[in-house]
Amino acid sequence: MNKPLSYKNYSANVEFDADDRIFVGHLTGITDIVSFHGESVSELIKAFESAVDGYITMSEMHGVKPQKPYSGKLLLRISPEIHAKVARVAQASGKSINAWVSDVLQAA
Repeated sequence: MNKPLSYKNYSANVEFDADDRIFVGHLTGITDIVSFHGESVSELIKAFESAVDGYITMSEMHGVKPQKPYSGKLLLRISPEIHAKVARVAQASGKSINAWVSDVLQAA
C-alpha cells in the first residue's frame, strides 16, 4: 500500500531514479517547485521534512506567505438532478451535504 509522505499538511510524490539510484520527491498541491531526494527511505523522509521547513522559512524571509497545499474547499459542477439526489440522501442520513460528501470521499 502506498501512503504519501505528509508533513505540516504538505504532501509529496516520490519516484525512484534508477540511473542515480536515489529517491526523488516533489511537493504536491502547490505551484511553487520544491523538490528533495535521498538514497534511503530514512534519508528521503528527513529531506522531505527539511524541504518543507525550508520552503516555509524562505517564503517568510522573502515576505510572502507559503502556499497552502489545499484549502479544504472543493467546488463541483453537477446537474441539478444529481444535486437534488445528493441532498435527499444526505438528509436521509441526518447529515449536511458537506458532511455526507466528506464521508463518501473519505471512504473512497
